[in-house]
Amino acid sequence: MSEKPPVQPGTVPAPDSFSIKVSKDGPYIVHGKPPLGTKFIVRNAAGHSWSYEPGQTFEVSEPMALCRCGRTGNAPFCDGSHKAADVELTETASFAPLLENSVAIQGPTLTLTDNEAYCAYGRFCDAGARIWNQVSEGGEESDRLTARMAQHCPAGRLLVFDNATGVPVETEVAPDIGLIEDPAIHASGPIMVSGGIRVESADGRSYEVRTRQALCRCGQSSNKPFCDGTHASMKFQDGLEPRRR
Repeated sequence: MSEKPPVQPGTVPAPDSFSIKVSKDGPYIVHGKPPLGTKFIVRNAAGHSWSYEPGQTFEVSEPMALCRCGRTGNAPFCDGSHKAADVELTETASFAPLLENSVAIQGPTLTLTDNEAYCAYGRFCDAGARIWNQVSEGGEESDRLTARMAQHCPAGRLLVFDNATGVPVETEVAPDIGLIEDPAIHASGPIMVSGGIRVESADGRSYEVRTRQALCRCGQSSNKPFCDGTHASMKFQDGLEPRRR
């Protein structure tokens, strides 16, 4: 890494020992031994995505290779299936900071920025009055819900700023890798990368360091290496043990 990677406002970068390398036409190579486990999207009484429930955990190694073609028989780890799979794994995502292509919605006390290209279809933004309406309402409860919805978005497409200070409303989180499972839509979701872990492209350039990122693991995103929600329409299944009812 020759140049210091860009860091999204409000993000505390993980120590340099943590990183994810996107290998050319192959898996994600993870360094630093961050915790790895499934995370189930849990709905509230109104049927909205509301929280994450931890599931199965996995032993981590240094380094470890996580599948990104969606064909492995040893999920979540790579088993070499990409070599024979007819899956296009070329990276197509921009290296520009998300804020450059975000729209801003200003409310009385908070401003929401949204880069829809990075939607991972977690649907946490639909709780309450939906985040785009909620931020416009203002008031203590609306502001609390706005910040909560943004901070649960697995992809980090949403960022909330305090109008008075111009500072993002963020909470520092430890480095972690979660394999999203979404029982409501009967699909397995992306790899949620939390805690400011740097993601490096196959050509050696680093993407913007963010608190929350969602990496594609079905192999079908049009915004690789990031998730674009395609797993939902194709009903991607990773074959891991489902959540016990």
